[in-house]
Amino acid sequence: MPCKTPRDIVSAVDGIGCAKTGLDAGRLLLLGFLAGAYIAFGGLLAVIVGGGAVGVGSGNPGLQKFIFAAVFPVGLMLVVIAGAELFTGNAATCIPAALSGRITWRAVLRNWALSYVGNFAGSLAVAYFLTFLTGLLLKDPWLSSIVGIAEGKVSQDFVVLLLKGIGCNWLVCLAVWLAVSADDVAGKILAIWFPIMAFVAIGFEHSVANMYFIPAGMIYGASVSWGQFLFNNLLPVTIGNVIGGTVFVGVVYWYLYADRARQAKP
Repeated sequence: MPCKTPRDIVSAVDGIGCAKTGLDAGRLLLLGFLAGAYIAFGGLLAVIVGGGAVGVGSGNPGLQKFIFAAVFPVGLMLVVIAGAELFTGNAATCIPAALSGRITWRAVLRNWALSYVGNFAGSLAVAYFLTFLTGLLLKDPWLSSIVGIAEGKVSQDFVVLLLKGIGCNWLVCLAVWLAVSADDVAGKILAIWFPIMAFVAIGFEHSVANMYFIPAGMIYGASVSWGQFLFNNLLPVTIGNVIGGTVFVGVVYWYLYADRARQAKP
């Protein structure tokens, strides 16, 4: 399977960032909705498969985490290959073009804001219409799993969640970076699967995934308020995700591999 060099990846991402920030608001919101729904599909699948593996978890909790993590990457595969706008991935992919002066930081922030709103809407739609109204998690062990996930995510310290958010999006954006390097679908799938599996199995925190997990748990009776969801979890995780993707992937790889001759404004 052919692949791009690190320098070629940065060059390709530069063009991707220009295209992403050039989308009109309607398309960006719709693509953001799709991305949120796709990540939610991965989350739902993970709960069904991993959350249902209670027998495995009682004797080998690491294996249950791996099973949960092994199926979750389908969400990012759909985002990258089918095409959608994921806030967390855009935290890195919009950066090289901005640092090279090809797009404005205002355009980057616009992309982030609209994709974030779209992601939230798509995640909530899957949580309510395809998870709750279908009754897919109505019985144990799935009910206990989704409730436990939601309650556990809002019970951690701000700094801990921020750090978990950094680790998560460092890996998520590396997955996107590796997918850009691949020139065929099989290569993109492999590139995405390993880093995404890793962040989920480790226990890092992804803001868009949490837009699904926590509301789904709340709908199914988790003892979590909207204030706890938004401020105890989503706020620190989002900040961490921005740092992880922007600094440790977008900025670092631009600095290391961007062609200095192309860094001046046209």
